[in-house]
Parts: sequence; structure tokens; C-alpha cells
Amino acid sequence: MASISANDLKTKGVAAIEAALRERPEALVSVRGKDRFVVMDLAHYHHLRECELEAALAETRADLAAGRAIEESAEAHLKRLDALE
Repeated sequence: MASISANDLKTKGVAAIEAALRERPEALVSVRGKDRFVVMDLAHYHHLRECELEAALAETRADLAAGRAIEESAEAHLKRLDALE
């Protein structure tokens, strides 16, 4: 993964990010020598979010198929949550 220092961001701005993302979809931003942030192209971010949502949907479908779900009204759900406290 490409890396951008905070100093490069200060001096070069967005050009530093663009240069880092030419070769890879993500780049680390380091502050005082420690990796702190990740930057990426917006299209790549949307792709990752879509993957995350697809994984959540698959997990939900698996829970439903295995019977790990409760069908109840909102009121019953809130009462059940209160009982857990």
C-alpha cells in the first residue's frame, strides 16, 4: 500500500493523494511516522461499502435460514431490550 506523510499533504495537498492513488486503490497517511489514516478514490470506497452491505445481507439470510431471528412487534422488541438491562 502506498504511503503519504502528513508533511507531503501539507506541502503538496491533493496532488500527493492523487500520486499515491495512481498505482494502488488505497494509500496510508502517516503522522509523525505512524500510519493513521487511509485515503481512497470515492469509487473504490463505494465498492467497499457495497461489499460490506452484501456481506451483511448474506449474514442476515444465514441467520434467518438457521432460525436465529425473532419476529415481534416494535413494542415487544423494546420490552425485551429493557429486560436485558
